[in-house]
Amino acid sequence: MSKPYEGRHRAAHSTGGAGRHGGPGSTKGVVVAKAVGRPALTAGFALAVVATTAAGYQAKGADAGHAGYTVSSEAVEQANELANTQIENDARLASARNEANVSMAAAQEKNRRDAVVAAAAAAKVRQEAADQAARAKQRAALEEKRQAILARAQEDPKAVARLLMADYGWGDGQFGCLNSLWIGESNWNYKATNSSSGAYGIAQALPASKMASAGPDWRDNPATQIKWGLGYIKSSYGSPCNAWAFWQSKSPHWY
Repeated sequence: MSKPYEGRHRAAHSTGGAGRHGGPGSTKGVVVAKAVGRPALTAGFALAVVATTAAGYQAKGADAGHAGYTVSSEAVEQANELANTQIENDARLASARNEANVSMAAAQEKNRRDAVVAAAAAAKVRQEAADQAARAKQRAALEEKRQAILARAQEDPKAVARLLMADYGWGDGQFGCLNSLWIGESNWNYKATNSSSGAYGIAQALPASKMASAGPDWRDNPATQIKWGLGYIKSSYGSPCNAWAFWQSKSPHWY
């Protein structure tokens, strides 16, 4: 026997169904409620799976006019598994990106520190080279000045004595004593000769040939005579002022 026609806008099914727009007993509401709480992308993906799966399940006992569908527990479980898998994958990707960023930041910081150290080392090398060049230039200037003074030894033997005193560890404070001593001996005359003893030169070496130990040009080079005289004072008296004090204590004077 055929069922009576209920019309296009028929009422809810006699079993208590909520009709076309799904009331409290709607199965679709249950599906939506189970999907709530997932991330937007994952939930959407899961619901799509559920909807696709649900299309294959028609409610038992529904007549041809009622297109009611229900979702199996297997479909819901499958959707949940897919959602969980997606969440885990997203977490792994985020962790990998974070590790990569940390590693990159550490490498960049190391490169920065290495660059700072390298720059400091290069600056130190440049500074040392500049200092060395400055010292070399200063030494060259002093040597040039020294040679100029030595070249004029006959014209200015006192300047030679001032220059060479530093080689024996004496400051300019000793020059006054040396000046007085050699004025008394030879008046700074590099050809001065003592007629009675044969002492010769500015320092009055006796015998004169002793000065050959300072250079073969001892007869006419005041610088050679001064070098010998300063060495003699150093070894015999320690300083020009000690030699001058000794000279003054003797009569006739000698040292």
